Amino acid sequence: MLGAVDQGLIIALLALGVFLTFRILNFADLTVDGSFTAGTATTAIFIFNGVPPLTATVAGMIAGALAGLMTGVLHTKFHIDPLLASILVMLAMYTINTRIMSLGHDGLERTNVGLLSQTTIFTGLVENRLRGSWVSVTLIGAGVVIVALVVVWFLNTKFGFAVMTTGDNPGMAAAMGINTTRTKIITLMVSNGLVGLCGAVTAQYVGSSFIEDGRGMILIGLASVILGNAIFGTRYLWLAAIGVVVGAVLYRVAIFWALKWEFIKNSDMKLMSAVLVVIALVVSQSKGANALVTRLSPWRRRSDVPEQMSVVPNPFSPMAEVDAAHAAATASQPSKKGTS
Repeated sequence: MLGAVDQGLIIALLALGVFLTFRILNFADLTVDGSFTAGTATTAIFIFNGVPPLTATVAGMIAGALAGLMTGVLHTKFHIDPLLASILVMLAMYTINTRIMSLGHDGLERTNVGLLSQTTIFTGLVENRLRGSWVSVTLIGAGVVIVALVVVWFLNTKFGFAVMTTGDNPGMAAAMGINTTRTKIITLMVSNGLVGLCGAVTAQYVGSSFIEDGRGMILIGLASVILGNAIFGTRYLWLAAIGVVVGAVLYRVAIFWALKWEFIKNSDMKLMSAVLVVIALVVSQSKGANALVTRLSPWRRRSDVPEQMSVVPNPFSPMAEVDAAHAAATASQPSKKGTS
């Protein structure tokens, strides 16, 4: 059980990256599947070649960020549709990641790298039999909280507000003098850098890296974001970020208990992920479910007041409250029809 919590906290790094693109930038980014494997492959081959674990982890994060850079350039510089651009990069990353895994000092071509005999950031926990314990949960949780705080800080900077404005209305952002090309590219790099970091930590936690590691990771990220926002709402930015972390843990724990059933196999995990996303989407659109969660979650808005995300595409946009206030003032003005 605690091992599932460990993995859920690690997945939260990926979910925070997905949160930046899908919720904040309003960008359908499927690069995640490729950038996650880029993180696992780069970190694993660096450690295999004798590079210190922390340095290898940073390298994995940079590899993920470079994948996001490619998507951003294809979209902004070559005017390719966001979804198509991310799919193209995701496909290209399969070959790139295979080449990365073949950069070992032995010169062999490979599609997987084992780390069981190598020193990783979890070696101390493994040697003391503390992996999958409250100690590992606390340490990993502390690291994830720090990353979440950095994400919240990033979105509260001047550049972060530019990102939110771009996600809400790119045309208006450009009219305000915001360089939307730069905001999109940098946000995609930060997002996929977090995904690459998740891959780097995952490879060291499980002790291996496979070329298929990233398949379906976008579903896991979406499930985490949707579950977290459904429970904690989107009223406050910091609370939404916490919700993403909690959603990732809940997702992994749900998978853990589901695999306890005899008729469910490990090969069914992708289908289960898809089903969880569908359920979360359906429930999040249910008025009855929203009312129930609102009563259980005092930090959410009242049930008779819709969440901002159901009113505007991006609830964190600086213009969201202005638009809402303008709409409310317009609705309160008496009609002038029929008067002279």
